[in-house]
Amino acid sequence: MTSAPTKQMPLELSFHNQEISFEVPGKEVITKTIERIIEDEKMHPGEIAVVFMSDDALLSLNKQFLQHDYYTDIITFDTNEGSIVNGELYISVDRVRENAKKFDEEFGREMKRVIFHGVLHLVGYNDKTEKQKNVMRAREEFYLNLRY
Repeated sequence: MTSAPTKQMPLELSFHNQEISFEVPGKEVITKTIERIIEDEKMHPGEIAVVFMSDDALLSLNKQFLQHDYYTDIITFDTNEGSIVNGELYISVDRVRENAKKFDEEFGREMKRVIFHGVLHLVGYNDKTEKQKNVMRAREEFYLNLRY
């Protein structure tokens, strides 16, 4: 007796604002790309919440949960269950906007990079060492350059 193939559950991706007004550009492409990242890593989609906030709000989270007293563009909380990808991405819109200017990048592209960076963390990538950072950057670029 053979077992029926299991149907993959759809990704539950939600976008939220915390004390700011922001509409993320390119939700459809972001969703498709996140699904692709999860598939490429042989994992299964679960629930991912993306929360947009100010620099100060993210700094407060950084201090509270990571004991880091500096601004950052994203904090990722991994709540995976085995191979099911679950997590929360907290993103400073202020920091992404500033980094886009600093690196002469289009804001929407930089926002996608940061979101994909967070999802790459959820599927197991790290960026503590220079080698890991290089791998992470290469994966970000790969996913940013996909065309749907």
